[in-house]
Amino acid sequence: MVLHHGVSQRRACRVLKVNRTAARYEPVRLPDEDEVRADIIDKATNFGRVGYRMVTNMMRNEGRKINHKRVERIWREEGLKLPQKQPKKRRLFLNDGSCVRLRPEYKNHVWSYDFMEDTTMDGRKIRFLNIIDEYTRECIASVPRRSWRNTDVIETLADIMLTRGCPEYIRSDNGPEFIAKKLRKWLENLGVITTYIEPGSPWENGYCESFNSRMRDEFLNGELFGNMYETQVLTKRWVKYYNTIRPHSGLGGRPPAPQSLLLSA
Repeated sequence: MVLHHGVSQRRACRVLKVNRTAARYEPVRLPDEDEVRADIIDKATNFGRVGYRMVTNMMRNEGRKINHKRVERIWREEGLKLPQKQPKKRRLFLNDGSCVRLRPEYKNHVWSYDFMEDTTMDGRKIRFLNIIDEYTRECIASVPRRSWRNTDVIETLADIMLTRGCPEYIRSDNGPEFIAKKLRKWLENLGVITTYIEPGSPWENGYCESFNSRMRDEFLNGELFGNMYETQVLTKRWVKYYNTIRPHSGLGGRPPAPQSLLLSA
């Protein structure tokens, strides 16, 4: 209105109901604006379905002091796509209070494991065995194979327990590989207590189900696997990202196993 109609700025602001301070404001460009913008775009394009809050936590975990409002402004200016909201999950407790769920209290207290399925490009099935430490939220292992038997599960658990120790409890559904007598006997000999969820109640294995959902959404839905070797390499890379880089909301925006902890261990 000032340029095309020759009216004063005061009158134009009064007619349009705009604060004159806001109309006169000129944004201040910070010295690291280009660097921050490039970093945000890099994280948004390379780490799957992440929002500006998760990107903010990533940058803070790297040692950068930054406000989430600044990240949101750049996010919107660049037209980055926000992820869709996830459907709400059921509570970990039964509504009638009849079941008190075993909750993890320290590292190696409760592990949980479950299977996920996908296919290679030739249509052949892949089954991922995912093992989670419920207290640290760390993905202990995600192992893809064409098929699994109870002896294969025993071998995988044995390799992990040699380096990480044995958990007190291990939680799972009632799949045939998990309720096999040989596996249960082997775990009993190690002093590991098996806990099985009620049939048709996946929310009782909520930590592992949550991980499976993230893995499906952020990894499996975005990859085409040519063969098993490629599947193994990409899975290891994604698990490392999940454990060391990806912020976890349940851990206050920190990853389950930051690089700093791994280096100091």
